[in-house]
Amino acid sequence: MDQSVEITLHSDISEIDESDWNACACPETGDGQRAFDPFTTHRFLAALEASGSVGPGTGWDARHVVARMGGQVIAVAPLYVKSHSQGEYVFDHGWADAYERAGGRYYPKLQCAVPFTPVAGRRLLTLPGLEEAGRRALLAGMAQIAEGAGVSSIHITFCTEDEAELAEDAGWLHRIGQQFHWINRDYASFDDFLGELSSRKRKALRKERQRAQAFGGEIVQLTGDDIRPEHWDAFWSFYQDTGSRKWGRPYLTRDFFDRLHEMREDVLLVLAMNGPRPIAGALNLIGREALFGRYWGCIEDQPFLHFELCYHQAVDFAIAHGLSRVEAGAQGEHKLARGYLPVPTHSAHWIAHPGLRRAVADYLEAERAAVDEDIEILTEMGPFRAPKEPER
Repeated sequence: MDQSVEITLHSDISEIDESDWNACACPETGDGQRAFDPFTTHRFLAALEASGSVGPGTGWDARHVVARMGGQVIAVAPLYVKSHSQGEYVFDHGWADAYERAGGRYYPKLQCAVPFTPVAGRRLLTLPGLEEAGRRALLAGMAQIAEGAGVSSIHITFCTEDEAELAEDAGWLHRIGQQFHWINRDYASFDDFLGELSSRKRKALRKERQRAQAFGGEIVQLTGDDIRPEHWDAFWSFYQDTGSRKWGRPYLTRDFFDRLHEMREDVLLVLAMNGPRPIAGALNLIGREALFGRYWGCIEDQPFLHFELCYHQAVDFAIAHGLSRVEAGAQGEHKLARGYLPVPTHSAHWIAHPGLRRAVADYLEAERAAVDEDIEILTEMGPFRAPKEPER
């Protein structure tokens, strides 16, 4: 590592000046506009820590990395010591099980990520113009920290392809996964989007929306000051129901949503209202170019309401606000029929033990081929009409 770069670790993001962090994480906000990625901003990560969603007792203990050159912060990275593999969405449970059955100790490990957030974006956050020096310093610094602490591995998840390739050049392993994103092709309306689908898929989605919207109430989209504290009370009930079924317990605390209220200009809350009472909701964060779907829940089961609130309403909002895409979270081939197509995601992995590293490298080589094939097949299975198919 370049000796002119100083690396420090911080167990609380409040130890790092917000302006220094954001100068690396979201320099684009200097013109008063939204961040491209709201999840790596200082205030979002601080809300996770201050609310107790991450920190002591959660298995996510902050060790944020700061790189300084000549006393100036040139790069930062959100880093955590992990005692489990929950809340990551890039699954390494099999690696952990194999290593521990062979007598190794997989945990603790280091995770460079946004907790509970399967949204791709930069993880090696640098000042503009210092990308190469900053990224290399962070990679070398994290590896040096891992070696000194004796941890089994480091995982940079949902990073950019460029970051994964740079890490690969430094001896890390490159993993490829997939998600489903909706891409805005300059549509003027939802019907304009439907016009690009095959006739059968177009009719199916129209019928699906009609059935979802016939639940007996109304659907509202709320942003900014239209979101009131009582809306978070309702959404907390939805989140608890979904979290208890999916993960056994919710990852986020109630206090986190109160802190998210302070960021409500970057939030889209879609609620299904039965009179004055919300019965279901979907939570999204708004970036400069994309809408990021995060959580959904309900207290009443209604046909197709999940698809309407999470996917179709998100498309409506993206079209109306000129956003280039909707990223609807991890997994879910059911998104394909609704116009969300597969895209690759990337992660980078540093593994200390040579034998485990060789085994994982072999696995990732086979997995990459399978993912590439899967993306190709799923894209062909998408709902869009073939070029020669006339619109009816």
